[in-house]
Amino acid sequence: MKIALISDLHANREALDAVLADIAKRSVERIFCLGDVVGYGPEPEYCVDVVRERCALCLMGNHDEALFRDASDFNPHARGAIDFTRARMEPRWHSSGDKKLRWRFLKGLPLTHVEGRFLFVHGSPRDPVREYVLSTDGFLNPDKLRAVFDSFEGIALAGHTHHPGLHDEELRFHGLGGADELTLELPQGAKRFINVGSVGQPRDSDNRACYAVLEDTRITWYRVPYDFQLTAEKILRTGALSEVLARRRSMGK
Repeated sequence: MKIALISDLHANREALDAVLADIAKRSVERIFCLGDVVGYGPEPEYCVDVVRERCALCLMGNHDEALFRDASDFNPHARGAIDFTRARMEPRWHSSGDKKLRWRFLKGLPLTHVEGRFLFVHGSPRDPVREYVLSTDGFLNPDKLRAVFDSFEGIALAGHTHHPGLHDEELRFHGLGGADELTLELPQGAKRFINVGSVGQPRDSDNRACYAVLEDTRITWYRVPYDFQLTAEKILRTGALSEVLARRRSMGK
């Protein structure tokens, strides 16, 4: 098994293209997307089309879901981005077939996927779409993290926090720490919670896009530089997305 795992694209064309070009070098069999194709960024249609074409699986993320339900719990910048995305993507009776297909695709995304000992979600095994499993939970909220571990068997993989790394059974978090790539072993019988990181909006103080490649007994994360300044310019040109969303691209926050 060799699967490239992408997540939290957030309508960032430049980051997605850079990651897919990097994946193409690695003889990967399949690509799975763990959700949040849209939100925050300026090119949701492009990212949806690429995911539909290139990914063997795409799960529902909280920003994808917010297109179809209440987003009142989002911060104002995120909520504004959902309004922007919905206005662009929600079809009317006279809309093109492509627009209707994109909407139907996002609305029908599954919440979870299982292959062998691997469980794929966007958020957590307890709440596949919305629960955050934070890199700090092992020492700031150990009871919560232990409950998350008790809710699954084997290896759980998610996105959502935009912080790549791995929690082991001792609740320790192993992050990338600025490395270009990191490989960690996944021994048979071990239990792990893995975050694959974010393609479109990293938040671990590294502005490079991040994705992971999963194999039977190991996982490897890769950081990929992309033209975040161009993405920021496109955000500002929308006239609708927050300037904060443009500035965050350069900071990896």
